[in-house]
Amino acid sequence: MTNFRPLHDRVVVKRIDAEQKTAGGIIIPDTAKEKPQEGEVVAVGPGARNERGELVATELKPGDRVLFGKWSGTEVKIDGEELLIMKESDIMGVVEPVAELKKAA
Repeated sequence: MTNFRPLHDRVVVKRIDAEQKTAGGIIIPDTAKEKPQEGEVVAVGPGARNERGELVATELKPGDRVLFGKWSGTEVKIDGEELLIMKESDIMGVVEPVAELKKAA
């Protein structure tokens, strides 16, 4: 990706493609598939400013695997790659590996 730096609390996300066939082995054509709501963070802005003008840093980092709403973000094409630019608040959460979740509990 080109040196693209999102501003404020915006995040650049690359969609992660969902399975292309069902559990029963039926292949789903591209026209019938919904766009995935999971992606990998590619770049993040420095954060937003609060009421006092202080910078509140973004919690996400490149490489994070995230879930976002079906209609979240703006689709853009940078260097031929389809990406989404959205605000950090549009992201519902980070998908963490199972080992990390067990360790935190």
